[in-house]
Amino acid sequence: MATMSQKLDEILHGLAFEKIEGEVPRNESDPLLARLKALGTEVWIDTGELEKAQEIWKDELTALTTNNTLANQVVQSGVMDQVIKDTIDKIKQEGLDLPEDEMILEVGFVINCKIALRLVQAFKVKVSVELHPAISRSIERTLHYGRRYYNVCPEYFTVKVPLTPEGYLAVRILRKEGVPINFTLGFSVRQNYLAARLANPDFVNVFLGRLNQVVMNHKAGTGELVGEKVTLATQQALRSARENDNSMESRLIAASIRNGDQVAFLAGLDVLTIPPKSMKEYQESGKIPEQVVSHIDDAIEPGIDPQYYTRFSELWKLTEEFKSFVDVLISKSELDSMKGNELAEFSRAQGVNLFHPFSDDDLNKIQEQGKIPDLNAWPESIAVDDLMTQSALQSFTKDQNALDERIRSFLK
Repeated sequence: MATMSQKLDEILHGLAFEKIEGEVPRNESDPLLARLKALGTEVWIDTGELEKAQEIWKDELTALTTNNTLANQVVQSGVMDQVIKDTIDKIKQEGLDLPEDEMILEVGFVINCKIALRLVQAFKVKVSVELHPAISRSIERTLHYGRRYYNVCPEYFTVKVPLTPEGYLAVRILRKEGVPINFTLGFSVRQNYLAARLANPDFVNVFLGRLNQVVMNHKAGTGELVGEKVTLATQQALRSARENDNSMESRLIAASIRNGDQVAFLAGLDVLTIPPKSMKEYQESGKIPEQVVSHIDDAIEPGIDPQYYTRFSELWKLTEEFKSFVDVLISKSELDSMKGNELAEFSRAQGVNLFHPFSDDDLNKIQEQGKIPDLNAWPESIAVDDLMTQSALQSFTKDQNALDERIRSFLK
């Protein structure tokens, strides 16, 4: 007899699953996007909204990404209301008595699948789907939901896992099982180098626009080219790592792109995931394809005032000491049974400040500050990349909470 958990998984799979039908649509080509492709860049669209993607879709586009914020925008439009009702009704009809928070989590899973499948049906391309932030500190639940998403649409779904100690370790397992992973919320070379060496996800990210913004908000300089420098340095580090280890496949996504100029400047990167507004700016920039060139090997001077340079330069540096730390970590015999807190403690013991033990009060404070933290409110012992990752996760949590509240309104 199937356990309640197995029965729930079967029900939710049935609710979420859709057969992908129809031919791959033919679309017009765009010369500026073709130029990016010629320089080795894969171009994705960063939206969960089908209509916005359809407005700008071209032949060169190969994937889409969604996240908790984008999913919330779709849900608040009301387009998923019937999915919410049907999922709740089906779970109740099957006699499964779930606590409210668990019901919301399961309905959210079905919603995310449906949002992504709308995009898959329309474009027949891969779509990244993001886990609920509430499970980001659980290896077991990350594995459970990661496998669930993959099983709904193995041909087209890529699972987005947030960068936490538990995320690193869960992704290591999921990749060995063949689950495609987009390891998200990265802000530095060292975070992504660790991810690539430890877990070998299909993709890692630099949220470059937020890095420019945090420098400006902190009045530490103009912020120009800060995120771009981190992104280009990360591409160099990954390229070198891939050359040294043929089994390493991780590619870099430039995320949090804010405008069309950044799209052009980042030509040559592995992947650009671009919001519709920035895509339009790039397409309508007036540039000719020959003006779009790669800057990967250029020397970039970021807009940071000298007194703040040391603090921010850690974002793009990959020291020999950090490489040695990674070598020691991946050689540990107990790595595959390690827990998140053990990874964090080992890192701190090695002098690596990647996983600060934020308290619940700290996390509430971070969430109140929004996706761009106030660096003055935190000691310099907390690394910028670590704080930025936590801020991004808490920002997504806030948007997820709004989505969850809409689901909760159907339970009353």
